[in-house]
Amino acid sequence: MTNLYETDFLSWIEDQVNLLKTQQWQQLDTLNLIEEIEALGRKERQELRNRLGILLGDLLKWQFQPDQRTNSWLGTIREQRVQIKFLLQDSPSLKPYLNQILPDAYELGLALAIRETKLGEQIFPEVCPYTLEQTLDPQFLPI
Repeated sequence: MTNLYETDFLSWIEDQVNLLKTQQWQQLDTLNLIEEIEALGRKERQELRNRLGILLGDLLKWQFQPDQRTNSWLGTIREQRVQIKFLLQDSPSLKPYLNQILPDAYELGLALAIRETKLGEQIFPEVCPYTLEQTLDPQFLPI
């Protein structure tokens, strides 16, 4: 099984699914299954952090470049909020993780805002100026 895992991942997955469905427990590639299941959890958390970072970056752009505001920024803000809402609906256990990742997500958002606005880093707050509730609130836009 391990060889197939390394050479044809999709085929390995199909084999593992078949073994699970037929309850052939002894033939499962348990070590690699455990690794892949753990990776799925990490990917969910990474996606949440990245979407929150994009959202925070666009909120910063909205606040610090009011003369550049566009419908595109509004669209991205709305989309990220909806995608985060869906992620949390699909995996409610991610909700407590939001507070934990807010500083890292802000760091991502800050880098995005600096890169896209070309404003100096000193213009932006060092720590996230928005609460988690504000960030996720569909009605909130910083002034």
